Amino acid sequence: MQSQTQKPLLNEVLRHENPFNSSDAMECSNYAAFIDKKLVAGDMLDQKPQALLDFIHDSFRSLVLNPQFSCVGAKSAIQQGGYRIGHYPALGDEKSTAGLAHDLFHFLQEQPSLDGEFSTFVATFSQPVIHSEQQFEQLLWQQLQQLHALDANLHAWDPAVSDDPENPHFAFSFAGQSFFVVGIHPAASRYTRRFAWPTLVFNLHAQFEKLRDDGRFERMQEVIRARERKLQGSINETLSEYGSMSDARQYAGRAVEETWRCPFSALNAKKSET
Repeated sequence: MQSQTQKPLLNEVLRHENPFNSSDAMECSNYAAFIDKKLVAGDMLDQKPQALLDFIHDSFRSLVLNPQFSCVGAKSAIQQGGYRIGHYPALGDEKSTAGLAHDLFHFLQEQPSLDGEFSTFVATFSQPVIHSEQQFEQLLWQQLQQLHALDANLHAWDPAVSDDPENPHFAFSFAGQSFFVVGIHPAASRYTRRFAWPTLVFNLHAQFEKLRDDGRFERMQEVIRARERKLQGSINETLSEYGSMSDARQYAGRAVEETWRCPFSALNAKKSET
C-alpha cells in the first residue's frame, strides 16, 4: 500500500500543467486516493474528501474485495493502492465531463507514483438513476464521446491501438493513453457489474499488453471465467479472445447483439506523429 512518505514524489511527477482547467472542470473535479488506510482528496491529496465520495469509496472497496468478486486485476489494484477515485454529478453531463477530464489527466500524471502492477481510475456518478442496461450503455458512450471531444484537439489517439470501435484492436484513448473501460451500474445483469452508482472504471490498456507479453493474460482470464461460473453459473457473454472482436462490445457489460454497432466516433482532430 502506498505510504505518506511517497507523497513528495507527487510534486515531482506533476510536471505538465493540466490542460483541462476550465471553471466547470475546477468546480466538478473531485479526485481522491486511499492512503494510509484513509481517503484523501484534491490534486495534492491533502484535503478531506466529501462525505458522499468517502461513502461510495467504501462501498466500491467492499464490492471488489469480496472473496467472490471475479476480477483479480481489480482486486490487485485495490489491495496494492494502484487506483484513484472520483465522483461527479451526472454521467454524460457536460460539466461532469469537464471535471472527469481534469481528474483523468491528473491520474495519468500520477502514474510514476502509484504502487502495484494494475492501475485504475474509478469514476462514479450520482445521476441518473439507471433502470436498464440499454440506458446505461447509451450514457456510457455519450460520456466517452464527450471526453474525446474535449481531448481531440490536444492529444493524438494512442498509436498502439485503433480508434475504430469496429476494429478488433480498438481501445478508448484519452491524453494519448489507451484504456479498457468497464461499466458497472445497478441494473447490470452480471452480478460483479452491479453497483449502486453508475460507474466507469478506466484500466490502462498497457498493463494488459504487458500481461500478454509475459504469457500471463490467458491464465488471469481463466481465473476470472472460473469465478464467474461459480458465482453466476455462466461467463459473461460479451467476453471474447483478444483480437477476435472489438473490446467496445464489452465496455457496458450488456450482452450485445451480433449486429450491434458502437455509437462512438473518433474525431481525429490531432494526428499522431508516430
